[in-house]
This record gives sequence, C-alpha cells and structure tokens, in this order.
Amino acid sequence: MSDIQIIDNSERVEALFKPYREVIGNDYAAYRGHVYRTITYAMHFLAGDAAAKPLVETAFVYHDIALWTENELAYLEPSEDLALADNEKHGWGLDPELLRDAIHWHHKVLPYKGKNARIVEAVRKADWIDATGGKMRKGLTKSQVAHVEASIPNYDFGNVLQRLAGDLGGNKMRGNLRVLSRVFKW
Repeated sequence: MSDIQIIDNSERVEALFKPYREVIGNDYAAYRGHVYRTITYAMHFLAGDAAAKPLVETAFVYHDIALWTENELAYLEPSEDLALADNEKHGWGLDPELLRDAIHWHHKVLPYKGKNARIVEAVRKADWIDATGGKMRKGLTKSQVAHVEASIPNYDFGNVLQRLAGDLGGNKMRGNLRVLSRVFKW
C-alpha cells in the first residue's frame, strides 16, 4: 500500500476551473486529471502542508491553461498573467511572486534554487512525474506513482498535448519544437 494521499477532488480546484471549463471543452477531463495528479504529487513533497495547498492548487489549475484560453504553445507567460489577474480580481490573497514562479518554472529541467524553492520545486517535480507518465519519479516509488495513476484517470492527456502541438503549431514537429524552445527552462 502506498503512503501517498490521493487528492482527486477539491472545492477550490472545481471553483477555479468553473469559468474555464467551457473553453477547455473536450480536453477538460484530461486536464483536470493532470491537475489532480500533480496536486497529489506536490502535496506529498510538501508533507501535506495545508498552508501551501491553496497556492499549489491554483498554480496547477492555471499552469497550462493558456493552451486553451489563448491557443498558445508558448503558454507560460499568458498562463501566469491570467492566474495573477484572477488572484487580484477575486482577492485570493496568494503571493503573486510565488504564484508566478510556480507556474513559470514548472518545466525547469534542473532543480529550482531561487526564492520559494520549497514550493516551486514541489510543483516542478510533480509536473515532471505526470508529464513523463511516471518515467521520472523524482524520489517517489513506482508503487506510489502507480497508485496515483490508478486512482486519477489520465484520459489520454499526453495525446491531448500532442494534438494541441499539431493544431496550434501547424504540425506536431513544429509545435513540439515551439514548446521546447519557449516553455522548457534550464
């Protein structure tokens, strides 16, 4: 049995998704699953830190959202901007710098060592685990990753990303090159 706590539903996440569900459209189930798996991983890395959870949940709802809201493969900055605008508009009180960093650095290849590294690094590692389908485990066991994957359906999220790369980039090769050059950070 795995010692990782599954987070597959949250009032905050559902409320954050609500205004964007229609624009995400048929990809909603796949993106929602990705968000909950990454929240599960990040909160495990943060030892269930309740104070960090609202930021982690918000960062993950918004981290890739500009793929749909802006139809943009270079989605980090527009996703950050939307998260920050909604944080201010709705008065969530989340640290804007930390929210931006969590989104901006979630595709960083090497460990993040800047300000707020504890949370940014948990978000970064969580996204890498899910984006690689558990091929990269960032310290988790195979059974922990398998437990999360079995508990929160994937709905072919990887194929959704590949379709978007092709649709938004002209073809999959150009789209993936755009993502690699504009989204991945060292």
